[in-house]
Amino acid sequence: MSLFRDDGIVLRTQKLGEADRIITLLTRGHGRVRAVARGVRRTKSKFGARLEPFSHVDVQFFARGSELVGRGLPLCTQTETIAPHGRGIVTDYARYTAGTAMLETAERFTDHEGEPNVQQYLLLVGGLRTLAAGEHAPGLVLDAFLLRSLAVGGYAPSFDACARCGMPGPNRFFSVAAGGTVCPDCRVPGSVVPSPEAVRLLAALLSGDWPAADAAEPRHVREGSGLVSAYLHWHLERGLRSLRYVDKG
Repeated sequence: MSLFRDDGIVLRTQKLGEADRIITLLTRGHGRVRAVARGVRRTKSKFGARLEPFSHVDVQFFARGSELVGRGLPLCTQTETIAPHGRGIVTDYARYTAGTAMLETAERFTDHEGEPNVQQYLLLVGGLRTLAAGEHAPGLVLDAFLLRSLAVGGYAPSFDACARCGMPGPNRFFSVAAGGTVCPDCRVPGSVVPSPEAVRLLAALLSGDWPAADAAEPRHVREGSGLVSAYLHWHLERGLRSLRYVDKG
């Protein structure tokens, strides 16, 4: 038997028996982890209140063997709240749906349990903090998170140079299959011609240029979101269930 301690974000919970839950977390040091939290569904459980989705927590695990992820599910034995992001997210529909899509995306990009992915973890922590603070429109925060998750996963789209030949931009055409903007010579079937404003918006979200992103017109935000959604679906090979509920404004 071994004790482990790590900090992580609660991605989702599942009922187990009459009073327990299986908690799925994205942790800093162990990647995605599933663990059993006993008694957390009892109405007087303060422990359970700390293990709700969006919560950033410090957790102690009790596991069989010398590895956290191995034979059977470990137990969550202690937890301390680092940041209760859920308080600033669950009371607002737009933030809640955007945050739910972020949690699902993080889980999809960390599909092997027990494998650390510090970049994805830090990206999720920062994204939820920004979303809860309400400093930017939830849809923009979500699209920025999705683009950066894709980049961390090795699928960074190009919004300037041609994704195929490297011809300097701006380039008119956009192809999810080709990896972003493409020049006329590299244009492939299925390419679209987005507005220059939408492409500049997505470039700003990917680079973290929030003044430029916040100044975008709603029609360009909606157009950009459509491109991000199509690009994400292509690389994940199946869509996010939660994305259909996101408030598009």
